[in-house]
Amino acid sequence: MDRRTPVDDRTGQRIVPETARRGDRVSGTRYGNRPTMKDVAARAGVGLKTVSRVVNGEPGVTPDTERRVQEAIEALGFRRNDSARVLRKGRTASIGLVLEDLADPFYGPLSRAVEEVARAHGALLINGSSAEDPDREQELVLALCARRVDGLVVIPAGDDHRYLEPELKAGVATVFVDRPAGRIDADVVLSDSFGGARDGVAHLIAHGHRRIGFIGDRPRIHTAAERLRGYRAAMEDAGIPVEPSWMSLGVTDPERVRRAAEEMLSGPVPVTAIFAGNNRVTVTVVRVLAEHDHPVALVGFDDFELADLLKPGVTVVAQDAAALGRTAAERLFRQLDGSLVTPERIELPTRLITRGSGELPPAD
Repeated sequence: MDRRTPVDDRTGQRIVPETARRGDRVSGTRYGNRPTMKDVAARAGVGLKTVSRVVNGEPGVTPDTERRVQEAIEALGFRRNDSARVLRKGRTASIGLVLEDLADPFYGPLSRAVEEVARAHGALLINGSSAEDPDREQELVLALCARRVDGLVVIPAGDDHRYLEPELKAGVATVFVDRPAGRIDADVVLSDSFGGARDGVAHLIAHGHRRIGFIGDRPRIHTAAERLRGYRAAMEDAGIPVEPSWMSLGVTDPERVRRAAEEMLSGPVPVTAIFAGNNRVTVTVVRVLAEHDHPVALVGFDDFELADLLKPGVTVVAQDAAALGRTAAERLFRQLDGSLVTPERIELPTRLITRGSGELPPAD
């Protein structure tokens, strides 16, 4: 993001309005009460039981009446409440949290922060994992909406979220985290991936490195693309041409990352330093470097457990996962109480933590 963007002096956050990508904005608050079967019945000019039969696929409704009911459902953006049977005697507010991978340590503090904010507002948190699969993300999000969650916090796997437009219009408050929504206008809370990567690579350059490798996640992922952009910017700022063989993006499984690191470290002109694009990449690179003959400098994006106990300790660009979750959840509840209308992009700063690996000089 442009460094000229206004920054909150207290939090270091950059906050800018998100530009609408499709269609006109909904006037007034976007987060009102959702339409009910009574609303559908009134619009279609039929009884409540008739709407119930259409919604539940029961017989006994004429084709013309069914058509009118379906048109009313479509016009109002009505969604069946799958949890209605459980909540006959009252309703507990609930929030859905869709993560990339529940096993990833990065999401532990983020999830906990969302849960704490939800609990403070008397709401229940329901979470699930998309496994970085856009279809699974959509299925999970719509399943949560069908169970009438009040709001959603989503770490997106896909890049097209138009499937959520009816839910947004129907009153489901939604905040995206870590990556922006695709092709819709929605709130998003991010870390400064570009600036953090640029700072990390500039740190390696300041310690004498010119041949610096970058190993990151899949290029379609927003954070991976932004960190690659930060790497390129730092190299360009220093007047260092980047060789194609110094960059490798792809899945973060250990086999792929190991192969990429070993290729960068071999050959007649190997890299003298590596910038790792996330914690999973960093852990594999640490293992590769432990087997390497010569010292190689390393800076990783994301802190990870025991990074300070290794010899040398691993220098990292740390992002505050808990702050991401807390900021997103607080914004979600501000949507729900009607105090927010215009979606915004909130960017949290990163922090360079020096521990030794990023300060090693070039071996040659």
